[in-house]
Amino acid sequence: MNQVETRPQLKKAISGLGFFALAFGSMIGVGWITALGGWVEDAGPGGAMLAFTAGGLLMVLIGLCYAELTPMLPVTGGEVAYAYKAYGTSKAFLVGWFLAFGYLSVSAFEAVSVGIILAHLFPQLNVVPLYEIREFTVYLPHLVLAFFFTALITWINYRGVVVAMRVQVILTLLLVSCTALFVFAGIYHGQASHLEPLLVGVTSSDTWKGILAVFVTAPFWFVGFDTIPQAAEERSSSQSVRRLGLYIFLAITGSIIFYVMVMLAATMAAPWQEMVKQDLPTAWAFQSASQAAFQSPILENLVLSAGVIGLLTSWNGFFLAGTRVLFALGRGRIIDARFGQAHARYGTPARAIVFSGIVTALAACLGKGAIGAFIHVGSFCIAVAFLGVALSLLKMRRTFPQANRPYRLPGGKGVACLAAIGSVLILVAMVVPGSPEVLVWPLEWMILLALCLCGLVFWITGSRQRRETDEAERNSLILDEQ
Repeated sequence: MNQVETRPQLKKAISGLGFFALAFGSMIGVGWITALGGWVEDAGPGGAMLAFTAGGLLMVLIGLCYAELTPMLPVTGGEVAYAYKAYGTSKAFLVGWFLAFGYLSVSAFEAVSVGIILAHLFPQLNVVPLYEIREFTVYLPHLVLAFFFTALITWINYRGVVVAMRVQVILTLLLVSCTALFVFAGIYHGQASHLEPLLVGVTSSDTWKGILAVFVTAPFWFVGFDTIPQAAEERSSSQSVRRLGLYIFLAITGSIIFYVMVMLAATMAAPWQEMVKQDLPTAWAFQSASQAAFQSPILENLVLSAGVIGLLTSWNGFFLAGTRVLFALGRGRIIDARFGQAHARYGTPARAIVFSGIVTALAACLGKGAIGAFIHVGSFCIAVAFLGVALSLLKMRRTFPQANRPYRLPGGKGVACLAAIGSVLILVAMVVPGSPEVLVWPLEWMILLALCLCGLVFWITGSRQRRETDEAERNSLILDEQ
């Protein structure tokens, strides 16, 4: 086999700022507007901030595993390569499939959220009801918005990584600027008394259950730093592979600070017991503070503007990352090889992009009633992938001790063990009956079952190509090794 001629290549054009914007912009999203009320209601302001700090620290442990693995195997679809190197083809498919649909669940979450946020600004969008899911009405204009923005994100990514990264960097800079303004205003004009009580629950057991309920969703809210390994192969020639781990760490740290500061500012801006009753609690809290301080809705509008920007940065980042995972599976001929073909002109995984756009549009049809399901099923899928990364690091430390590691994590085995344990605890909490965050029947289990069945179909339909590809060829295709 001639590796140079047969291994599909994506365009190499992502800068250091592009990698940071890709990860940080993906991690922020819009959940801090649409879901903050649920976090505070479950755990109280102090409990929610504690849960996010703990969840962020777990992500730091997982991120440190990536910091060693990504420079070691800087190829597209990082987790697929790690699992393949450590455990072989079937485990690479398992990790890659769950990760791809974890990313697509975030994409679906954003597709539904865009209608919710814009309807807050333009209530006339809540017309032409079509059907209900979980007692939430799906309106025609909301679906039209979801389809339009899905098509826009699909088109941006189809046209090339240069376009996608320019959009990501610009939007991330705008997001940081807007957030800094309203967080400062919320804390400066807010009142510490609004934070009381810091914790909720009649007993300490109830309090910790509430904190756990927020903590187990951390993979969904903090996922995004792992978009860097998906695009590692597309780094520009000026980017050292060793820096990729640094960008991962900076993105996680920045996101912890972002979430905690937004929660602090929002719960100081208005009484949180009233805030949690609102459809968009963060916007409502800053609306109250804005009226009191400025007699205008300036802060609310700033929050909503930041929300739309965060929605687009997260959507763009996860969409890009999910398509790279599918591309890696296709290029390695683990699934249909057509998913692993690069566009001749744009250098993008065109078929994976179109497929992801279709899946996102279909999922958006479930509407607001499925937002919780996207969060929980997405968290489950991403926790599976994170567990795979931690176990892959442990296995490769044993089986490939002399492999080239541009960055070797001090205490790597201990960190990987802690990351694996944390991932397992999240998975257990989501499947054990009686857990505060167990997957809910029927919708959440049906979505999980559907993606498993879809994965089974992809695995079966790719069986002939897997048989016809020997391991030496697959090593070259996935790992870029002779």
